[in-house]
Amino acid sequence: MNWFTRQNPWRVMVTINAAVIAGVFIHKILLPPYVPYIHLLVDYHFGLVKRALIGAIVALFTAKVPVWLVFALGGAAWVATAALFAKLFRRTFGFDDAHMPLFIFIAGSPFFLKNFMHTLGHFDIYGCLAAIILLLIPAHGIALVLLAAFLSAVLILIHHIHLLMYVPTIALIVVLRHYLAMGFNRTNLVVGTISILALAALFLGLQFWGTMPIPEADFVAYLKTRMADPARTDLLGFSYIWYQPLVKEIGDTWARMPSNILGVPVFALLIWLHTPLWRYFADSIRSLADDFHRHIVVAGILGVTAAYLVMFAMVFDYSRWISNWVVCLFLILHAVKTLPSLKPVPPIASDDRKTNVAGWIVTLIPRVGVIRPF
Repeated sequence: MNWFTRQNPWRVMVTINAAVIAGVFIHKILLPPYVPYIHLLVDYHFGLVKRALIGAIVALFTAKVPVWLVFALGGAAWVATAALFAKLFRRTFGFDDAHMPLFIFIAGSPFFLKNFMHTLGHFDIYGCLAAIILLLIPAHGIALVLLAAFLSAVLILIHHIHLLMYVPTIALIVVLRHYLAMGFNRTNLVVGTISILALAALFLGLQFWGTMPIPEADFVAYLKTRMADPARTDLLGFSYIWYQPLVKEIGDTWARMPSNILGVPVFALLIWLHTPLWRYFADSIRSLADDFHRHIVVAGILGVTAAYLVMFAMVFDYSRWISNWVVCLFLILHAVKTLPSLKPVPPIASDDRKTNVAGWIVTLIPRVGVIRPF
């Protein structure tokens, strides 16, 4: 084993990452699924409200929602995301030894699959899954634009914050894979413009008119009728989020800011550990054959980052937002690799000592968290 580790430590890291993910899963199923469970109970019984699509779909199949369904649905989404990402990575880079360090810094990152396991049942992973699907399907037809608009609408109905969290990345993927490859014409410009306007209208409608139209006590009483075990009233403590106005959410976020800002150095350190990946990303952008493509990629990354900064000012789940921002960068890298380049980009050096140390540290960190680091 020692000889194998010295010869090919990156493949050993893959195995250890799998073990870490299994450990995170065991830990996760022992925790009460407060927010994910109540999202499975809320449906459109009282009209079109925010954060209700998943619960409405669940209601089509069962009148009573067991707690284990949180882990079943969340686990299915996680497995689908992991499997499709593996297919995407194989198509973009391949699983040869030269690209194993890149695979570890992406798939083994505590920001990505391990953190999605820790947040099992939350809605974040659906945005990542939608983006991966759009990276895998053919991009030459207008169908990509239409599918991106449809998936974005679904994400906003799942939770309207997806407009800031994954929809900008989805838009950039469509621009890089379709518009830059096929060029701009009347059809795709009209479809793209209508899609943007429709998604904006959907978001505004849910944000400002998607609150529950009945008293909270009546709402909680209805949720109890959907629970397989109505005695678990402890799982209904987050019912207030269907009533909380935007001003209140922003106020709560800034009230927590002094303590939450203490996590910034930890986030910075975790991001710094991925330096070999960021260098590879920067080299991939610099190698693009067209200056216009480079400018679009940089502008797109800045736009995605700006959306996350807005989200940071509104909602205080900083560990989740940082993790998803990094995941968006991982996905954008795959989109960048579909553009014409001047020359091949050298892979991350697998025999560099500092890179190896960073890879081991990234491998051993189990996840980032939900609000504060770890």
